[in-house]
Amino acid sequence: MKKFFFVATIFCINFCSENQISSYNLENLVRGKLVIKGICMNYVIQVLSDNVDGNLIEKSWTNEFTEISYENVFGLGSICDFPKDIDEGEEFSFLILEEKDQICANCKAYSPTPKKKLFIKVY
Repeated sequence: MKKFFFVATIFCINFCSENQISSYNLENLVRGKLVIKGICMNYVIQVLSDNVDGNLIEKSWTNEFTEISYENVFGLGSICDFPKDIDEGEEFSFLILEEKDQICANCKAYSPTPKKKLFIKVY
């Protein structure tokens, strides 16, 4: 009987804390748009919502290949985790994460991206 209560308590603690984190995270979701789907995961994302620190993104950036300018953009830092099914021009929601090591195979072909990079999780 003691084992049952112990397991039930652990389950409840994990379940409750996951729900608190989820509801907290949902309040911090950012709306973005994949504006450039460059070669080798050189992706450029435009921030559409106003709940992002302006110091984290480029207020204005010009693609040196096309001479097209974009506002409120960043380069994708989380290349290993970004969903493959999001196409250029599509909008999506995401959370900004802390920088982390990216360990996955990736080619090194060049496509211009903003200097500022963010690590994100798409929802």
